[in-house]
Amino acid sequence: MTTRFLDTGDADIAYDVHGPLPTADGRPPLVLIAQPMDASGFAALVEQFPERTVVAYDPRGLGRSTRRDGRIDHSPTVQAEDVHALIETLGAGPVDLFASSGGAITALALVAAHPGDVVTLVAHEPPLLTLLPDATAAARARARTFEAYQAKGFGAGMADFIAMTSWQGEFTEDYFARPAADPAQFGLPTEDDGSRDDPLLSDRSWAVSDYRPDVEALAAAPTRIVIAVGEESLGVMTGRTAVATAELLGQQPTVFPSHHGGFMGGEYGYAGQPEAFAKKLREVLDER
Repeated sequence: MTTRFLDTGDADIAYDVHGPLPTADGRPPLVLIAQPMDASGFAALVEQFPERTVVAYDPRGLGRSTRRDGRIDHSPTVQAEDVHALIETLGAGPVDLFASSGGAITALALVAAHPGDVVTLVAHEPPLLTLLPDATAAARARARTFEAYQAKGFGAGMADFIAMTSWQGEFTEDYFARPAADPAQFGLPTEDDGSRDDPLLSDRSWAVSDYRPDVEALAAAPTRIVIAVGEESLGVMTGRTAVATAELLGQQPTVFPSHHGGFMGGEYGYAGQPEAFAKKLREVLDER
């Protein structure tokens, strides 16, 4: 693996290259992106693709990537331009792109703006709250997590986030009537850590989940777009947003093993099934 940095003018983007460039077999590189997770979360998935050149990056302002644009928010359109610059720098496009969570939203923005960059996009559980039938309630649930974080710090905020993302079905009044989530129940710290800028728990990434895909641009792009959902996510928020995104694009979601972090090996204490997940991803990419 080699780690490189891309100077975009207002940010320094860190990315890891596993394998040769140009690729040894002539296949496009497999690029992995997420948000707010950085490249470290893809360690287990990278190991499952020794036959391919794999590239993973840290979004601007996250992980090892720094920014000089004077902003603290995370925008999918801005991040899409960073990924476009990365693909150009690799000199091996168009690429295959696996994108998860907020990264899947960035990837949809990328394909809309730069349709020649990607051969196949596998967009795994994009949390597009605006597409849900209960979008207003979902935004209210998101705001509740933000309020818990602002009031008591990381432990309280993360406990509420876990409660929100594990809730089955639409966000009804029963959801909002529940007691505040207990951090200790999830093994989280109960003391206020003093932070208020976490990209997941603050409002800094709301522009990501508020994004609305450009359906016409995506339909006109030559990119093959596959919306993926974990079998364990069906019914919870990110599973529902994946289904809604697929329906918006006129397709059925492709079911993958495990959950929202199904490709992970426990890097964040949220182990999935990376071997089974990679097998499914390989099958989908080989269907081209």
